[in-house]
Amino acid sequence: MLFTDRDDAGRRLGTELARYALDDPVVLGLPRGGVPVAFHVAHALGAPLDVIVVRKLGVPYQPELAFGAIGEGGVRVISEDIVRRGRLRPQDMAAVEETEQAELTRRAARYRAGRPREDLRGRTVIVVDDGIATGATAAAACQVVRAQGAARVVMAAPVAPPDALGRVGAVADEVVCLSAPPGFSSVGQWYRDFSQTPDEEVVSLLARSPRRPAPAERAAAEVSVEAAGLHLPGDLTLPPGAGAVVVFAHGSGSSRHSPRNRRVAEALNRAGLGTLLFDLLTPAEEADRSNVFDIETLATRLADATTWLRTRTRAPLAYFGASTGAAAALAAAASPDSPVFAVVSRGGRPDLAGSRLAGVRAATLLIVGSEDHQVLALNREAQTRLRCENRLELVEGATHLFEEPGTLDQVSALAERWFTAHCPRPETDPGAGPLG
Repeated sequence: MLFTDRDDAGRRLGTELARYALDDPVVLGLPRGGVPVAFHVAHALGAPLDVIVVRKLGVPYQPELAFGAIGEGGVRVISEDIVRRGRLRPQDMAAVEETEQAELTRRAARYRAGRPREDLRGRTVIVVDDGIATGATAAAACQVVRAQGAARVVMAAPVAPPDALGRVGAVADEVVCLSAPPGFSSVGQWYRDFSQTPDEEVVSLLARSPRRPAPAERAAAEVSVEAAGLHLPGDLTLPPGAGAVVVFAHGSGSSRHSPRNRRVAEALNRAGLGTLLFDLLTPAEEADRSNVFDIETLATRLADATTWLRTRTRAPLAYFGASTGAAAALAAAASPDSPVFAVVSRGGRPDLAGSRLAGVRAATLLIVGSEDHQVLALNREAQTRLRCENRLELVEGATHLFEEPGTLDQVSALAERWFTAHCPRPETDPGAGPLG
C-alpha cells in the first residue's frame, strides 16, 4: 500500500479507527511526522489531539540501545534487564536522564505553545506515528502512556514491518496498521511525499485541533421549535464556540429519539459541532404513514426550523438527513435563500427530492451501505442530477440501518469530516456561540 503523503495516510487510518469514536479517546501524535497523521485521525474520531513526547534513554557506551524511556509528568520506564546486563552505574544513568529530560521539556513546551497537556487517566489513548521502523520508539511511547494512567493503549500507524508489530503488540492493548509488507526497508519508501515535518507545522496542527468540551458543557437543552405555525419538540446542543450546527431530519417511522441519529449527533458534539434534533411531525401526523413521504411538507418545516435556529446561533448551519429525511434536507437546501453549507445523507432517499436536486448548492455527501442495493441504485441515479459538489461514500458490509458493528461509527466519522472540511471560515470573530 502506497500513501500519497501523511494527510492521505491519516485519513485512511482515521477510517480504520472509526470504531473507537464512541470510546471517548485521546489521540497522541509522535512528533514530528506522526502529528499530521494523528491530526486527521483525531478529526475522524472527534477526539482531542495532543503530542506524546518520549525520550529514549540510551546506554552511554551504546546509545542506540535503550535502557529505558522517559515521558512528561515524571514518567520513567526502565528495563532492569538491560541495566543489569549492561552493568550501568546509577550516576551514568542519571546523567543520561538529565540530558534527555531537558530536551523533553524543551520540545513539549515548543510543540504545545502554552496548551495544557491532555489528562490520560482512565482514557482510551490512541498513539499515532507515520510509520513504525524497529518498533522501539512506538513501544516506549505505549509504555509511557500506560504509566501516565491510560486505561487502554492503541498503537496506530499506516505502515510497519511484521516483526516490529509483534514487538509493539507486547506493550499495547491493540496495534492497528494498514500495511505490513514483508519487503520493508524504511517508512519513507511507502510514501510518495515523505518530506520532513517542521516544528511549526506541529504547533499549527495542535492549535487547529479544538479541545473537547466538558460533558456538562455539551448537555442538550430541550427546545420548542417554531415551524409552520407549530411548536415541535427538539433537543439543541451548542458546545462552546461551536464551529457549526447540524440540523437533523429523521427518516420515515423515526423521531428525534432515533438511536442512530442520536449516536451520530453525539459524535459530532464530541468534535465540537452543535446539533438540533427535532420532530418534523406531530404524534397525530405520524399515525398517518403517508405523511412521512410528504417531502414538500417536511422540507418546509425543516426550512422554518432553520430560520428559527438562526435567531439562536450565529454558527454556520448544515443538514444531516436519514431515509426520507435526506430528501427533505436536500429539498430545503435547494431553496434560493437556504443558508446551509453542507448536507449529509445516511441511507437516504435523495431521489424523492425530484427536480429540486438540481437546485442544491450545499456540498452534499451521500452515505450508503454497500449491502443496501436498492437504495444504492437510487443514490447513484440521484447523484447524476446534483449540480453541487457531491460525493457518494460506501460503507462496506452495511445494510440500510447500519446495524453491523462499526458501520455507524464510520458514518459519524465521514459526516464529521465532511462538515469540518466544508464549514466556511469566518473572516472575523463570528461569535459562534448562542446569541445573548
